[in-house]
Amino acid sequence: MRTLFTFVFVALLGGFVLVSLTLLPIGKIGEMIRSSVQDVALAAEARIVTSPFVYKFTIPGTLAEAGTMGESSSPYWWLNSGGLLFFANNVAKSVQGELWSQNPWRTLYNQANPVDTDNGYHPQNLLRLVTRSTWNNMRQEAYYRIVQDNMSASPNRNQSNGILLMSRYQADGQTLYYTGIRVDGSAVIKKKLNGTYYTLALKPFYSSPIPGTWYDPVKNPNYIPKSIWIGLRSEVKNNPDGSVDIKLYVDNGRTGNWQLAAQATDNGTTYGKTLTTGYAGIRTDFMDVELDGYRVETL
Repeated sequence: MRTLFTFVFVALLGGFVLVSLTLLPIGKIGEMIRSSVQDVALAAEARIVTSPFVYKFTIPGTLAEAGTMGESSSPYWWLNSGGLLFFANNVAKSVQGELWSQNPWRTLYNQANPVDTDNGYHPQNLLRLVTRSTWNNMRQEAYYRIVQDNMSASPNRNQSNGILLMSRYQADGQTLYYTGIRVDGSAVIKKKLNGTYYTLALKPFYSSPIPGTWYDPVKNPNYIPKSIWIGLRSEVKNNPDGSVDIKLYVDNGRTGNWQLAAQATDNGTTYGKTLTTGYAGIRTDFMDVELDGYRVETL
């Protein structure tokens, strides 16, 4: 069987340090990572957290993607997708720019998903960061700063991509609520139920940066401002009748002024059953980003 080297990381007081190299068989990314964690027993137990849970990314280090939540080296986070997440200068950073051609993560993603990651050079195109704590009625917020767009030729790079918060995320990743801003400037609330997406709300928020033009994946690929901090806040709360209210707020420029951008009610019938307690987290698509100011609390 062919083999390759990949890095393995261990949690240290909320940060991460490189500790070893492990020889892994070529195959699915999740299977490779599971093997690496089992071989060196670096998986961290999930830490019990209380409300509010605030994470400021203050301890420098690197979090590696893991095949399952139980194999994550962080007691607080599971990097489900994206290859690597770097903690430095009090922020978290996705991979920035292209990986070196011989980087193990480029090799892994080139094998597993070359289309969406540009032959593995941009695993950050599919960034999914999930809490290891579960929440039901909750308020969640995080700040995002877009460094650059990755102009992938993938057919999955389109107007529905964006910066997003995830809530009531179920362990298989096929059921959850999304709230955020799409690259076409729309504020969106979505529900994913057993792998099927339903749009609960879609409202204009950012205007085109090129006046008089519409979204175009090449000529006008992202209405969301770059190089400034943009806060997303979601509120998800059950109603007495069993429905679920979902709200999205945006703090443009980190001013502390939270603007209601979209709201919706999941009635539990139009798009299937309402979602119950699950994990929370962050998603970004086809861009290099920095993250800061993560907070989640019970409502």
